[in-house]
Amino acid sequence: MSDYDVAVVGASIAGCTAATFLGRAGARVALIESHSDPKTFKRMCTHLIQSSASPTIERLGLREPIEVAGAQPNDINIWTRYGWISFNHEWAEPPMNDHPAWNIRRETFDPMLRELAAGTEGVDLMLGETVTALLHDGAATTGSGRVSGVVVRERDGSERELRVRVVLAADGRDSGIAKLADQPTKLKQNNRFGYFAHYRDTPLVTGGSAQMWLLDPDIAYGFPTDGGLTLLACMPHKDRMAEFKEDPEQAMVRLFERLPDGPRLDPDKRESKVMGKLDMSNVVRAPSRPGLAFVGDSAIAADPVWGVGCGWALQSAEWFANAVGPALDGSDAEIDSALQAYARRHHEGLAAHEKFCSAYSTGKKFNPMEKLLFRGAARDRELAGRMAEMGGRWITPQQMLTPATLGRILRVNLTRGRRPIGLRRQQPSSVPVAG
Repeated sequence: MSDYDVAVVGASIAGCTAATFLGRAGARVALIESHSDPKTFKRMCTHLIQSSASPTIERLGLREPIEVAGAQPNDINIWTRYGWISFNHEWAEPPMNDHPAWNIRRETFDPMLRELAAGTEGVDLMLGETVTALLHDGAATTGSGRVSGVVVRERDGSERELRVRVVLAADGRDSGIAKLADQPTKLKQNNRFGYFAHYRDTPLVTGGSAQMWLLDPDIAYGFPTDGGLTLLACMPHKDRMAEFKEDPEQAMVRLFERLPDGPRLDPDKRESKVMGKLDMSNVVRAPSRPGLAFVGDSAIAADPVWGVGCGWALQSAEWFANAVGPALDGSDAEIDSALQAYARRHHEGLAAHEKFCSAYSTGKKFNPMEKLLFRGAARDRELAGRMAEMGGRWITPQQMLTPATLGRILRVNLTRGRRPIGLRRQQPSSVPVAG
């Protein structure tokens, strides 16, 4: 007899989402989190949630709560030297037209998700507890065989075994579960690094919508967020690392001074630490094996340039729950078949995007096709919309570059007199200020 149906390791975005959906489906879930504070949150994150994950937020019942908390709806505003590419999600076809991207601080979002999961029938939130080993075929071992449980170290240092039908790793890019399982991990080099901080009284000309500058190869962002704050971030090529390490904020000031239509970065208005990450290697693991699955960053931690991490955590967690939840009353063979179905869905949804992200993380300059695409999208709303669909992860890069779209790119670029449409400007929105 199992103690639980599923042991979810990690109570952040992916883990709480999976636990909530599983609990609603009638599963018994152990949601295990090493931090003891229920309000803990991930700090190294720019907090963007891609628009394709917005339906998951709605199915969780969190769209209205995040709006009340001050989450800012985002649309595409990307600058390249060929002009601004701006597109409002409401101009798109369904389902994208009903679903903006969102920007909300993890300080706000993570505790909200954790409270939702903890309040779901069938979910036991175990704070301050750590998984120290996996059970295989009834034994605590790092050997092979079907995973059948976990060994948990409690706050007082004692350990106990939990037998489950499935273990779900939702513990991030440096997944301890992956190490315990000896899960193969593929690392892909990222030739950029990142710094960011939150600033007050720093409006964008796009109002509540984000801005992104592709400086070829450096990158900068402005994200209006909850609490009346704006997150300013940059991800330069590693050739500039020495300059930034000497004084990260002043290097950011110099970068933001030269951004077209960009905000002024004033150190006196900073509300957070300047946070940096010098190694942003892309991490890829197989999404499942018998008795074990990976969601969120524990499966794919892609280049943060494109802000996919939060959205993919939400989506992959829902895919797991949809695939595996109905099989939990069946045999181990039926559950493992469901885990394979989850892996196929994960691959179908994210593999092409991961390859695209990893290719760009090399720090390469724009290739000829990218130059034509960016130039065309700055001059043609339909091309801007195709970019927005791919950027929001509604379609894959291959689905974006259909023969019809390629033809339109060429026609727009060859048409004399086509001038950039320009940036869609808005007034800053009024958002709740954190008290």
